[in-house]
Amino acid sequence: MQLPRPLVEVLQAVRAVGRPRVVGGCVRDWLLGLKPKDFDIEVPGADFEMLQRVLAPFGSTDVVGKSFGVIKLRLEGIEYDFSLPRRESKTGAGHRGFAVEPEPNLSDFEAAARRDFTVNAIAYDPFSNSLIDPHDGEKDLRARILRHTSNAFTEDPLRVLRAFQLAARFDFTLAPETAALCRSIKTSFYELPVERVWNEWAKWAEKSQTPSRGLAVLQETEWLAHFPELSALAGTPQDPTWHPEGDVFIHTKHCCDALVRLDGWRDAESERRRVLLLAVLAHDFGKPSTTSRAEKRGELRWISPGHEAAGGPLSDIFLRRIGAPNDTVERVRPLVVNHMVQHSGGIEHSDTSVRRLARRLAPSSIDDLCLVMRADHDGRPPIHSPETLKRIDALQQKAHELTLSASAPKPILLGRHLLALGLKPSPHFKSMLDAAFEAQLEGAFTDEANGLVWLQSHLRNRSSLLCSADSQVSQKNSSACPPPEPNSTK
Repeated sequence: MQLPRPLVEVLQAVRAVGRPRVVGGCVRDWLLGLKPKDFDIEVPGADFEMLQRVLAPFGSTDVVGKSFGVIKLRLEGIEYDFSLPRRESKTGAGHRGFAVEPEPNLSDFEAAARRDFTVNAIAYDPFSNSLIDPHDGEKDLRARILRHTSNAFTEDPLRVLRAFQLAARFDFTLAPETAALCRSIKTSFYELPVERVWNEWAKWAEKSQTPSRGLAVLQETEWLAHFPELSALAGTPQDPTWHPEGDVFIHTKHCCDALVRLDGWRDAESERRRVLLLAVLAHDFGKPSTTSRAEKRGELRWISPGHEAAGGPLSDIFLRRIGAPNDTVERVRPLVVNHMVQHSGGIEHSDTSVRRLARRLAPSSIDDLCLVMRADHDGRPPIHSPETLKRIDALQQKAHELTLSASAPKPILLGRHLLALGLKPSPHFKSMLDAAFEAQLEGAFTDEANGLVWLQSHLRNRSSLLCSADSQVSQKNSSACPPPEPNSTK
C-alpha cells in the first residue's frame, strides 16, 4: 500500500511504543484496486499516554478522549485517526449506548470483531507488507460478500444501512446469515437519529456503482418497510408491453443502475449525483396510487395516469423522512413531476415550451431532466426506443440553443428598469414585472433593448386601460386621465 510520506515517518516513530497497522475502509479499498483515502491507524501494545507523547511532535493533535482511545493527528492538512484496540459493549438504546474500553493487548481476532463486516476487519502491516485478517475478510472481499464479524453486529442498527450503501458502492451481496440478523433488529431502526440515516443514504446516492444492490439489501432485510413510498413500488404492476422487466420496484432498480452508467452522472459533482439518483429513485412514487386496469386502444392494460404529479409530494415526504437537506428536496421534486415531458407533443420543441420547462424545473435544469429521462428509458430492458431517445435529444439540443440547458431563464426586466422610466416604487411593480417575464417566456423580446421597447408599450396600454376603467366608474374622475386622441378607439 502506498502511504503518504509524512504518515510513514510517523509510523516509524510509533513503532517505538507499539505495533502500528492500517485498518478499516482504506485497506478494503486498496484490495479492491481503488485509491485509499482516509487512513486509520490502530496501535496494539501502546498505552494512551505513550501514543500521545510520540505523536505530539509531528503536528496538531486532538484527543477525542481516553475513554475512546482515539487521537486525531493533522499532518500537512490531512487528518489521521490513531487508536488503541478496544472492547465495546452495549449499555443502552441508540448509537450512543455503548461502553468503550481501550485494551492495548487485545488479540487481533477480538480487536477486529468490533468492526461491522469482515471486509472492513482486515488490517495491513506496512513494515512487513502483510495482511492481518483473522475473520477471512479477504476471502469475502473476493467473493463480493458482506458478512458480519460477530453477533455484536446487532448492537448498532446503523450497520444495516451501512450494508445498504456498501452493497451499492462495491457491488456486494449480503450473506444470508447477516440478512437474518438484520431482520431480527428491524424495529431498532427507530433508534437511529435522522442525521445518521441521511449520511448512509447520501453515500448511496453519491457513490453507488450498482444502486440496485443496496435496494436489494433493504428488501431482503425487510428494512424497505421503513421507507413506505419505496416499499409501495414492490408489487405495483405495469403493462408488460411497455415494461417487460416487471413491477415498478424492479423498473426503479433498473433505472438507478442505468443512471450511474451515464457519463453525465459519473462526471457530475457529488451534490448533483445525489440529486439525480434520488430523483430517479422517486420518479415513479406516484404509480401505486394511480395505477389501475383500464381499456386503452381496445385492450385492458395497466395504466398510471397522472403519476408524475402524484409523485411530487411523495418525493418530498420520503426525502424529509430520510433527512435530506432542503436544497436536495427542492431539486428532486421538479425532476419527478416533469419526467414524462418527452412524451408530450411532437419531437419539435418550441422556444416558448422550452423556456417554460426550464422555469418549472428550477433549481434543477433541463440537462438534469434529460439524464433522468434517459435512465427511465434504459430501465425497461430489453426495450430500446429510438423515438424516445430522439425526443430527449431534441429537447436537450433546443435547450442548448437557447442557453437554457443548465439553468432556468432569468428575467431581463427588473425593478431598476421601472425606476429608470420615472415610476415610483409601488405594489404594482410585481404585477408589471410578472407580465414582463411572461412576455419574455413567450418570446416577445430576448434582450434588454427590445425589452425596454416592450415595457414602454405595455405601460402605455396599461395606463390607457386603467383610465378607461376609471372613467366608467366615475365621470367625476375622468379628468385624471389624458383626453383621448382624435379617432381613438378607447
